[in-house]
Amino acid sequence: MLLPDKIILARLLFHYRAQERSVLANPHEPNLRGRFEDTAYTLCVLMGERTAREAAVAAERYLREPGHHTVQTGPGAQPLGLGSE
Repeated sequence: MLLPDKIILARLLFHYRAQERSVLANPHEPNLRGRFEDTAYTLCVLMGERTAREAAVAAERYLREPGHHTVQTGPGAQPLGLGSE
């Protein structure tokens, strides 16, 4: 099975969690919900899961595994962006 790049996955998961918080704070905002659903779909595809919740859990588990990419966390860490959003 092909596994996603950990840096790209960490960026996607960061966006998923941020968008999740935004949608929970503004549940009737269609633009926020649309972006969140697109991000959730991409996360599902990358992780091979059927639901966004399962995909997020699988991504978090996969990111904890030792690998060749390191994702910075903690007080001095910079958020990883997906591009020019």
